[in-house]
Amino acid sequence: MTARSIRGMAAATLAGTLAITAAACSNPGAGGSGSAAKDSAVVGIAYEPETLSPLLGYGKDGNSKIFDGLLAFDGDMKLRPALAVALPTVSADGLTYTYKLRTGVKFSDGTPFTAKDVVFTYRTILDEKTNNASKTELAALKDVRAVGDDTVVFTLDHPYAPFAERTVLGIAPEHVAGKQDVNSGPFTTKPIGTGPYVLADWSKGEKITFKANPAYWGGAPKVKKFTMAIIKDDDVRATRLRSGDLDGAILPPNLAKGFKGDGAKRTYEATTYDYRLVTLPTHNEVTGDLAVRRALDVAVDRGAMVDKILEGAGKPAYGPVPTDSEWFTKGTERAHDLARARKILDDAGWKPGPDGVRVKDGVRATFPLWYLSGDKLRQDHALAYASDAKKAGIEIKTQAGTWEVIEPRMKTDAVLAGGGSPGDPDFDQYLLLTSSLAGDGFNNMGWYDNPVVDKALDAGRTTDDKAARKAAYDTVQRELVKNPGYTFLTHIDHLYVVNDRWDGLSTQVEPHDHGLASGPWWNVEDWTPKDAGK
Repeated sequence: MTARSIRGMAAATLAGTLAITAAACSNPGAGGSGSAAKDSAVVGIAYEPETLSPLLGYGKDGNSKIFDGLLAFDGDMKLRPALAVALPTVSADGLTYTYKLRTGVKFSDGTPFTAKDVVFTYRTILDEKTNNASKTELAALKDVRAVGDDTVVFTLDHPYAPFAERTVLGIAPEHVAGKQDVNSGPFTTKPIGTGPYVLADWSKGEKITFKANPAYWGGAPKVKKFTMAIIKDDDVRATRLRSGDLDGAILPPNLAKGFKGDGAKRTYEATTYDYRLVTLPTHNEVTGDLAVRRALDVAVDRGAMVDKILEGAGKPAYGPVPTDSEWFTKGTERAHDLARARKILDDAGWKPGPDGVRVKDGVRATFPLWYLSGDKLRQDHALAYASDAKKAGIEIKTQAGTWEVIEPRMKTDAVLAGGGSPGDPDFDQYLLLTSSLAGDGFNNMGWYDNPVVDKALDAGRTTDDKAARKAAYDTVQRELVKNPGYTFLTHIDHLYVVNDRWDGLSTQVEPHDHGLASGPWWNVEDWTPKDAGK
């Protein structure tokens, strides 16, 4: 849900076609050993971005490769300076953030980076004409202004505790992006930034290739060419990795374990905020019924999903906040209780029909559930969810379809979707749950509408008092027990298998990202070939 974007879905009948197409698409690692050159790498990821413009949301959580933010996250997810020389100075009232900028930094076209580019970036994102689905994440920003070339001052209209974490988004050059249509101009696919890499090629649906920026202010990367092959099908990614066509890939647990005996490869596991859920649209006469939502919430066997689908690489999810987070509300865990699910439905008038499917006022308890073909984790979650629901008397028809097929249906049809963002509870809850964003693309896909949650979400993002924020997010999580507009299933760990040819690889706590800006290549600019100097 990038942002964050919730992603998902594609037709089961197309699964074979997608696999063949992915295998046959341009072969960025031809030669049988991933990238033959010592200073190149090719990795397989599941999805590609819709744009490469930070003005439209690309790189808003960092690691964009092409761009730098004022700040960046280090390996421990702590903020560090990037285009700024230090962390911001914050006023006592929490309303003013002042950043001093690095001098001598240039965009990849040789033009100097200055404070005016920062002002341009943030003002453009907030412009109502800009199609940035995540602009509400900057709702607290009242004004941004330059003081000379090396100082930027942000003014908020109310305290917003995680504002500094929002300044990891990439900075766009005004002299390029400011002279074209922000939503459709060439900058969206041929960007220019200050980052460690520049875009060499983007063959949509196939690969994104980056080349090292030799003039990068942080030092020229040792990996000179870095290619992300877009391979939606999990099995195809594993096959291409095994054949030597890829140097690394994100894989589901059942496929990653097949490489454990390969001494030339290493497996990296990243803990995440990445969850899988089922949207329960309020505009569907079945999923819009509170009793059905509450029954599904306890009919689902989350523990079995973790054990059997994730093979232990994850944990049950009861909301967007992982159970090991300091922001998780203890006591909101829901046990698998089929008897309780049946009683909830009985009491609400959903009675079993002749075929076992419940009926109320002539309406059968049945609805479609879409997932992405080629994504084994989503498929397995969808099938397990449908199986659990059937035991309670609810019939779920699992289907697959492309985004083009499914997006027009999201208002009424359920989706096996994903989302999640570390850093702050506002990041992974506001876009998902606030009613004002219902139906806004992939924000609030279930059209969830709960005034108590709306009020708590606003309270949580308009104060920097941690106790008050904790109380607000506790309210949100308790309301999700009473009125679950989504069935949260699991938080999944991300597994990556990579050729053991470089030093410097590590992982961060990751968002719902599909390997684009996360994975062991989050810091590829710092990798060093193991045989360097030989």
